[in-house]
Amino acid sequence: MESVDRFLSPPEGSFFLLGPRGTGKSSWARSAFPGAMRIDLLEPDVLREFSARPERLREIVDGSPAIQVVVLDEVQRVPELLSVVHAIHERRKDLRFVLTGSSGRKLRRSSADLLAGRAVLRTMHPFLAAELGSEFRLETALRLGMLPLVLGSRAPEEALRTYQSLYLKEEIQQEGLVRNVGSFARFLEAISLSHASLLNLTNVARECQVERKTVENYVTILEDLLLATRLPPFTRRAARAVVAHPKFYFFDCGVFRSIRPTGPMDKGSEIDGAALEGLVFQQLKAWLALRNRGSALSFWRTRAGAEVDFVIYGDDGFHAIEVKNDRRVGTSDVRGLLAFREDYPEAEPILLYRGVDRLVVEGVTCLPCEEFLSSLDPREPGFG
Repeated sequence: MESVDRFLSPPEGSFFLLGPRGTGKSSWARSAFPGAMRIDLLEPDVLREFSARPERLREIVDGSPAIQVVVLDEVQRVPELLSVVHAIHERRKDLRFVLTGSSGRKLRRSSADLLAGRAVLRTMHPFLAAELGSEFRLETALRLGMLPLVLGSRAPEEALRTYQSLYLKEEIQQEGLVRNVGSFARFLEAISLSHASLLNLTNVARECQVERKTVENYVTILEDLLLATRLPPFTRRAARAVVAHPKFYFFDCGVFRSIRPTGPMDKGSEIDGAALEGLVFQQLKAWLALRNRGSALSFWRTRAGAEVDFVIYGDDGFHAIEVKNDRRVGTSDVRGLLAFREDYPEAEPILLYRGVDRLVVEGVTCLPCEEFLSSLDPREPGFG
């Protein structure tokens, strides 16, 4: 794959850039700051050096007074460096730090407290369809996901298969996040069955044969490693009783497919449907993050069973979005959206499906999913 221009624009001053491994943080930083000093804490010798003496960063910076930008890759591996960065920043206001990381766990617990608010936070996500432009193919995205690490590989299927073991080895084992890697591996398979569904921790614990509290901790680890998200229900001005449980999504639909177990009892359409909904989720999440206007993403489901997959509420508008893994849609497919519109007439209902035609069914706009995703450009005023 040729080099892809990302939509992320660097903010003024120092900033954190957090995102899962393989989303292209380091590549983006090299492109955005070609003359920067780079310290890659994924390199074993570099990691050992700065773990032993974090203050060495100050010595290196003092020895290079002409340097204007310092990129620290995977800074969460030595969180003590943040205190050093903080001290340097107090002396050299002109020096800019770009601090990349694939885990917020150690950063949140560090005494530097994310540089006491002096550095803003940006996030890196898998590719947006609009970033790929004419290279985007929905079928490929559903099979391989949208990770730059995978799509840029000469053997994408193999890269995707090894992604899970990469995290088990480097992020889980080496950092000692769990005592039993085997039980965590079983948990990953069990939680994959909850992708794009309501998350019931008790059921997951029963499936992987561990305590519920352990499952809660495992889910938090996935969130801290930016590998998964719990999507909250939309409850604003609720006119009906709505569910309290969140929905669960892996950060990339290809990673979900690589983890989810399959067998004779598994229907391909069910897995495809979960992958499609997950793809829409990750694209909406990235789009909202890049727009950075404070809008919230949630879902809506009543206790009676009426449901809308995604609700966007905030400065980016009020949108209700339903995703259908079908090539044809009719009145029955928009019932959840009609129920939502009845309670929230201010919302714009949208149905996404696998067909090729734009339709209007019962007043609901129905869009081809590939077309909709390709239109999600955060630089533009809207979508669809």
